[in-house]
Amino acid sequence: MSSNPQHEVEAEVDFIAEQNSEEFKELRKTHRSFVFPMAIFFLLWYFAYVIMADYFHDFMSIKVWGNINMGILLGLLQFVSTFAITAAYVRFSNNKLDPKAKKIRERLEKKGA
Repeated sequence: MSSNPQHEVEAEVDFIAEQNSEEFKELRKTHRSFVFPMAIFFLLWYFAYVIMADYFHDFMSIKVWGNINMGILLGLLQFVSTFAITAAYVRFSNNKLDPKAKKIRERLEKKGA
């Protein structure tokens, strides 16, 4: 027997069966339902900014306030959108993913006990 109790629990759990369980599949589906659309949105937004910076000089040069132009403003909005996406994911995870993961974890811990 191993002196590591965590190793003993892992030996008793059939991870392939758990991965194929309906609860785990639902957790993955829920996770992907947020991550994939948000990743696509962010990549489109990022590449739109890069393309505008390269091909739409007149638009990006429009003065908004003082020396602040559209290019700087949209560049700063890249940071804002990153933080907004992070906050949205944390909220989504706390409300949707964590409860489902907790159920699975508790079930696995009971099997391992």
